[in-house]
Amino acid sequence: MDSTAKKPLPLGVTNGSWDTEDSLDLYQVPAWGKHYFSINAAGHVVVRPDGSPEREIDLYEVVEGLRQRDLTAPVVVRFSDILRHRLSRLQKAFAQAIAENDYKNRYTAVFPIKVNQQRLVVEEVYRYGDEFGFGLEAGSKPELLAVMALTENAPEQRMIICNGFKDDSYIEAVILATKLGRTIIPVIENFEELQLVLKHAAKYQVRPRIGVRVKLASEGAGRWRDSAGEKSKFGLFVTEILELVKVLKANDMLDCLELVHCHPGSQLQDIRKVKDAINELAHVYAELKLMGAGLKYIDVGGGLGVDYDGSGTNFESSMNYTMNEYASDVVYRIGSVCNARGIDHPVIVSESGRATAAHHSVLVFNTLGSSCLDKFRISDRIEDEYSGDRDELPQPVLDLFEAYRTISERRLVECYHDALQAREQALQMFNLGLLSLEFRGLTERLYWATCAKIRDYCRKLDRVPEELEGLELILSDTYFCNFSVFQSLPDSWAIGQQFPIMPIHRLDEKPTRNGVLADITCDSDGKIDRFVSHREVKRTLELHELKPGEEYYLAAFLVGAYQETLGDLHNLFGDTHVVHIRLHDEGGWWIEEIVKGDTAGKVLSYMEYDVERLFPQFARDCERAVREGRMTLAESQALRRFYEWELNGYTYLEG
Repeated sequence: MDSTAKKPLPLGVTNGSWDTEDSLDLYQVPAWGKHYFSINAAGHVVVRPDGSPEREIDLYEVVEGLRQRDLTAPVVVRFSDILRHRLSRLQKAFAQAIAENDYKNRYTAVFPIKVNQQRLVVEEVYRYGDEFGFGLEAGSKPELLAVMALTENAPEQRMIICNGFKDDSYIEAVILATKLGRTIIPVIENFEELQLVLKHAAKYQVRPRIGVRVKLASEGAGRWRDSAGEKSKFGLFVTEILELVKVLKANDMLDCLELVHCHPGSQLQDIRKVKDAINELAHVYAELKLMGAGLKYIDVGGGLGVDYDGSGTNFESSMNYTMNEYASDVVYRIGSVCNARGIDHPVIVSESGRATAAHHSVLVFNTLGSSCLDKFRISDRIEDEYSGDRDELPQPVLDLFEAYRTISERRLVECYHDALQAREQALQMFNLGLLSLEFRGLTERLYWATCAKIRDYCRKLDRVPEELEGLELILSDTYFCNFSVFQSLPDSWAIGQQFPIMPIHRLDEKPTRNGVLADITCDSDGKIDRFVSHREVKRTLELHELKPGEEYYLAAFLVGAYQETLGDLHNLFGDTHVVHIRLHDEGGWWIEEIVKGDTAGKVLSYMEYDVERLFPQFARDCERAVREGRMTLAESQALRRFYEWELNGYTYLEG
């Protein structure tokens, strides 16, 4: 962050004013938003699908509009125009690099549908990629089935790349698909697949286009570092590739080897790893080309990162390069190697799915309430806290009250230590049966009130004592939120991925609370307690005080890659509602598509419950209760209506 930038004051300290610029800085929106997100004068998050301030969509207005259409949070809002813009940016970055480096061929992309397999997303990517000749990538048999149908009448330049493990029927389908006119390339991941390609090519009299994945010696970086290197899951060693060349040559099919491929990893955070991988792949390409292979394409795989935290650093949730720098390095290194070896430049292919899809989806959810540890208020007179005889008060309780009463700027650490010791002694007495429940409750109130008072003093200090630095985290609120981490943000739970999270309204107000987020699953892992920051991970998020009777909406951004397809049904919370929002040519926005979230009945059917039998079974039990006089008919009808309604209702809380 620019050291001259205006820094928000600590929570609890006010200077009499707060504006949206403070919120932009606090939540680092310009850093991770990449011109796609900002805050308007009303204090609402706005979405700028093409990065232009003149064409923006008020996210809070969208959510309110959906609520009026009976679509309640949580909801995934997809901005189709961002998807289009990301594809355009990718194309422009490589076009610029090709021009600057005098590269003598073209660039194309294939979208790996594993990144987001939702039909509407894949269809949009393919439709928007038409003007650039972009194609699709499949990594499994079901994905291949989807891709083969979506690419009906595809022109030759729109490629289909087939990665992943392949069986006999998979290879047979790929070989036959070439007769449909598809530019479809099965990438050999292990030597057995080559034999299947040769078998079906001979059977159907087809000269297939063949690719091979190279098992690079160059290692990856970050969470997916094992995607590359000698222990990587996929690809052939150089020795095996040389054997593949011999087999193809023996079958007079060396000209069919048209593509070499590598996958240096997903979310490569360090540009040096990109350079190393591309340099190695380019040399493999050049050697094979000189050996007589009919190579035309060099597929650099995925790896183009997303700057989730906006820091622009070599950190797992960031990247220390730009899209333009990535494109320039890829083009320059491939071109340099080919020039040095005197061979033609190949078509460059990338599989940059994360960078394409991440920005276009936003998860919006509402809060249900909060738990605050600093809510306890204590009087300076102990008589106000305990009406009995003072002599009855146990010594630890008296010590806690004394620690609270004598807090001053000079005695902060001392009073904190006294409070810790007194609380520990009180809990020991309770566990031995020597302290009543009433005194334990008083101990609890005194302890948390003491901590809160010390924290408030610390907020006014230029330098907080090291032993008191954790008080903000200890005293942070828990905001209970209407979503499932496991369903909607699985990477947050599984690998500690950080997503930008912030309120979508009230951003012209100063947030006065620090909190962590808890979802509505019955699982202690269902929480988010690490948040993006420019320098280091924040352990709490700045939030606003909840107002009775008013919704408070938060959103997780950059969730368009992998989250929807990796989500699970923990506690049977299903898919959320999804809406596709588009900019209107005449201004404003419109809803292009609505996909209703899972109903309770639907997720129960996933678990093999016979939903058609559930209601009749329950209804019989209600009738039995009425007959036996345990329930009135009106009560029975109310319960039956609830059961039937909820079977067909949203799996999340609706108010």
